[in-house]
Amino acid sequence: MPELLRLAMVTLVVDDYDRAIDHYTGDLGFRLLEDTDLGSGKRWVVVSPDGHGGALLLLARAADADQVASIGRQSGGRVSFFLHTDDIDVTHARLAGAGIEFIGAVRTEPYGRVVVFRDAYGNLWDLIEPPAER
Repeated sequence: MPELLRLAMVTLVVDDYDRAIDHYTGDLGFRLLEDTDLGSGKRWVVVSPDGHGGALLLLARAADADQVASIGRQSGGRVSFFLHTDDIDVTHARLAGAGIEFIGAVRTEPYGRVVVFRDAYGNLWDLIEPPAER
């Protein structure tokens, strides 16, 4: 039997640790799971939408010009991240109230109700309410 593999964490390049923590925990409502000083100005900063498993985000401060240039464009301008919610209307209203920029209106697709938003760095996210299980 093959070993179990699952995606645990992805890196998101940011310009400043504290600004990123404020955005992802304050504006988006994620939980700060870890903020460890690694010395030399580096930190290990992990956030999660729910704090109970699933994929985590490692917020990594850009260390050179190439990394700075990638902020907000890590996937070439495509939607990079997919955030599920059990009530898109409530989540949409909460995020809009926090100043999150939405691109278009909530629409229905075969995989659920969805709307695209842009985070403070320019990364595009799909906010998705998957269809109810039958």
